Amino acid sequence: MEPLSVLDCCVPLARQPLVPGQAAELARVFKALGDPARLRILSLVASHEGGEACVCDLTAGFELSQPTISHHLKVLKEVGLLVSERRASWVYYRVVPERLAELSSLLQPPASVPSPAPRSTPCSR
Repeated sequence: MEPLSVLDCCVPLARQPLVPGQAAELARVFKALGDPARLRILSLVASHEGGEACVCDLTAGFELSQPTISHHLKVLKEVGLLVSERRASWVYYRVVPERLAELSSLLQPPASVPSPAPRSTPCSR
């Protein structure tokens, strides 16, 4: 799995502004995490014994149909947050820890964030 191209150096947002392409790519990942069902699915997979979960382990915790759960799993896979492996008739999912680490490092503030200087004039927006 390749790292997100926007995170080549894992430069925190507070150190360097994103260019439009980076922002669009990251928005896809955060949009995937912005859905409560997908966030719960990611959490269930990550916290499941052995660090992986079968689709059959996930469906019981939701009032969603199996096809809907599968759709959410597909979205999480497309943005690189999950990987899957078929074993016989079941598919097992695992979180990609490197992906979560990349996102986490992007959101890390620098060690020392300077206090903004007081403005002598109001902001002109």
